[in-house]
Amino acid sequence: MSTPHVLLGLLAEGDKHGYELKRAHDRRLPRARPLAFGQVYATLGRLERDGLVAAAGQDRDAGPDRTAYALTPAGRDALAAWLAEVEPPMPYVASTLFAKVVVALLVADTGHVRSYLVAQRRAHTERLRELTAVKTDPSASLDDIVAADYAIAHLDADLRWLHTTLERVADWHREVHS
Repeated sequence: MSTPHVLLGLLAEGDKHGYELKRAHDRRLPRARPLAFGQVYATLGRLERDGLVAAAGQDRDAGPDRTAYALTPAGRDALAAWLAEVEPPMPYVASTLFAKVVVALLVADTGHVRSYLVAQRRAHTERLRELTAVKTDPSASLDDIVAADYAIAHLDADLRWLHTTLERVADWHREVHS
């Protein structure tokens, strides 16, 4: 995820201070890792240094001064350029799940590998149920539903891969150990 570009996008809605940006990020990307306040303010500092945002005033809501930031014309251009770029599919398989299965095939017997795959499939299936419940919850926001759809699609792909890999464990194990 490109945190600077996400913050630029959130500022396109209007001026916000760091706390509001963090809240908006966590609300709009509900299944993403929440941003730390330090990350928000450090990113705002770099965006301001690069001329993509500018301080738009100070606010004191019964607490410390809060600087609101606004998107600059250069920030709007940078955001538009980023949104126009097609995101390339990931060139490498970079998944802890994939790496763990490969290593298990190297060091464990087929029974242990199968047990791991079955347990992992069970965990994925449980997460799939949780996300499906999010989608059917009448109080779920569209942000929640879109994020759940994205996660469900990825879990579904993992489940298909786990199923296929379970069918191939014996052959794969023989190939690795020959």
